[in-house]
Amino acid sequence: MRIRVGHLYPDYLNIYADRGNIAVLAKRAGWRGHELDVDEIGIGEAVRPGDHDLYYLGGGQDREQLLVSHDLAAKSEPLREAHAGGAAFLAVCGGYQLLGRGYRGYHGDDMPGVGLLPLETVAGDRRMIGSVLLETAVGPVAGFENHAGRTLLDPGAEPLGRVVSGYGNDGASGYEGCRLGRAIGTYLHGPLLPRNPRLADWILAQALAHRTGGDPPELAPLRDALEAEAQAVSSARSARRGRPSRRPA
Repeated sequence: MRIRVGHLYPDYLNIYADRGNIAVLAKRAGWRGHELDVDEIGIGEAVRPGDHDLYYLGGGQDREQLLVSHDLAAKSEPLREAHAGGAAFLAVCGGYQLLGRGYRGYHGDDMPGVGLLPLETVAGDRRMIGSVLLETAVGPVAGFENHAGRTLLDPGAEPLGRVVSGYGNDGASGYEGCRLGRAIGTYLHGPLLPRNPRLADWILAQALAHRTGGDPPELAPLRDALEAEAQAVSSARSARRGRPSRRPA
């Protein structure tokens, strides 16, 4: 089965090898007899709800986010329509910020967002950097964060997970990321999916559900020894780091 992916602004939002998340999804789909068709969607190119099963936004620095933010905001209506129709979303760091209502950068630039995720982000004075470990509904998730943004979820919004070690959304709430239906936003780079196969499979299952119009399928297990080792190494780094005792200014 073909899984159709809309990769938004790959030439701008690809910091910390975030493009590797697409490679992981393609491999894990292929090992199960599926095929990932990836369409790059750039500035000035239309989003057509129903064309894609999964939309992906990677991370970028403030400059790159500023370059794409107004074009992305212009795509907000079809992107929200696609989500309402069951399409899955994965947004990382800068993409995560812009999938919310917007981001105010360190120099005061206001960057409009899609308004899909119930959150807003404002840059702080100090960056939050290091290994991260989360407890999530799909199991432990490990990664690396490097962001100045302080992301605040709306009351009642669902985070991706609880921070075991690291800063997370704002260094104070104890939570990281956001989940809304089949949409996930997170600050975790590295890239994220090579060391988190269960999360990768969750995303694939959501995309397949959109493709078939049914429920998310139970995917056949894979031999994930290397992936499990990568997660264990990352988790150990996070454990040595621990939880920061206070929110950075």
